[in-house]
Amino acid sequence: MTGKCAVCGWPAIDCRCSVNHKTNDPVPGKIVAKLRMEKGGRGGKTVTVVYDLPRNEAFLKELCQELKRTCGTGGTVRENTIELQGELRDRLRADLTRRGFIVKG
Repeated sequence: MTGKCAVCGWPAIDCRCSVNHKTNDPVPGKIVAKLRMEKGGRGGKTVTVVYDLPRNEAFLKELCQELKRTCGTGGTVRENTIELQGELRDRLRADLTRRGFIVKG
């Protein structure tokens, strides 16, 4: 039987801590990016979230910079997601498809 994580309390196999997640996983050749809109907890501001991306810190930072430049907006990387300010799903869908990603949402 496995023990619990000392930080988050989840079983060690299903640990939710960001400490245990590798941030330099290899980037696969076929990337599926999912898009969603969020508004809650942001003072009424709309944010477009690109999620389910590979857990590779350098890849995420570079992609975030390129998407911010393409859309002309601010944004940030959180865990394995990219958050961009505003309703940008149509622009992101076109740009990510052009880059060879499979886009859902």
